[in-house]
Amino acid sequence: MTFLYTRTNTWTSAPQPSEQTIKLWEHITKKKNWRIVQLPNGFLQTEYKSMDSDEWIDVTRRETIDGAEKAIDASIEHYAKKLEFTKGPKVVKTFK
Repeated sequence: MTFLYTRTNTWTSAPQPSEQTIKLWEHITKKKNWRIVQLPNGFLQTEYKSMDSDEWIDVTRRETIDGAEKAIDASIEHYAKKLEFTKGPKVVKTFK
């Protein structure tokens, strides 16, 4: 009979994002760094501005401007949550 024992990693042993990654997430969570452009095929593309240059980096394609703006808002929300967890684990309940 074989037993498998696993060890749970704590917050401090989990891989942490680099400073450059955190700076990118902070940059992406500002809506002023985003834009929507229309492509020749009629689709709308969401893009964010590079931190290092005037280049725009494409992210998603949507059929409507409303869908494109919702995609930007969802991306901002996603990266804001990631930034929140760089500060450490979130306490959801304590006991006395």
